[in-house]
Amino acid sequence: MSNRALLEVIALDAEDAIAAQAGGADRLELVTDMAADGLTPPRETFAAIRAAVDIPLRVMIRKADGFAAGEVSGLVEAARGLRAEGAEEFVLGFLNPDGSPDLAAVEAVLAELDGCRWTFHRAIDRAADRDGLRKALAELPGLDTYLTAGSPAGVDEGMPVLLAEAARRGEPGYGARILVGGGLGLSHLPMLREAGVDAFHIGGAARPSGWGRPVSAEAVAEWRHALD
Repeated sequence: MSNRALLEVIALDAEDAIAAQAGGADRLELVTDMAADGLTPPRETFAAIRAAVDIPLRVMIRKADGFAAGEVSGLVEAARGLRAEGAEEFVLGFLNPDGSPDLAAVEAVLAELDGCRWTFHRAIDRAADRDGLRKALAELPGLDTYLTAGSPAGVDEGMPVLLAEAARRGEPGYGARILVGGGLGLSHLPMLREAGVDAFHIGGAARPSGWGRPVSAEAVAEWRHALD
């Protein structure tokens, strides 16, 4: 089995996707509206990116800033449309006001996904009880990844949580892969790799000129080299 770590890059459009793939990204997270930390992209954007690259795409299902589900029918409609367009992997995750997982909203979306693989995104970093959330979600179909920084403040503060959760790999609720992202820097990689973490997610780090600029293939290649 290969020890190659997975590198996932946020892409907003086909230009981003082409550069990320050229730099060595293994997978893309497709979003729109980074001012709201990433919302569901239009079907047309997904189709353009799918035509432009041949690496896996995970598409965000999220209609509003924050981690409340909002109008669930809109989420369901978005999921249905993206499935019809050919999307096969997704990113989602919603919390109730008390910080518990919004299972009703998650399950409503999953009903449209036909068992597709999906990531529970950084809502876990805002959860009232991370361990309880993991155990509540453990048996949901298709869940194979948690995108997390270990803390709402980012990897610097979340590192102890990330290391502790990595050490629990294989326990009930800890079968899904840890995908580290959110303030992730190259300096964090040695400690995380030593702990067995093998999946990493970058957004701003792939855009050294700023969030308003396209992905840089050279920046992605630097991360690919560091991971290899």
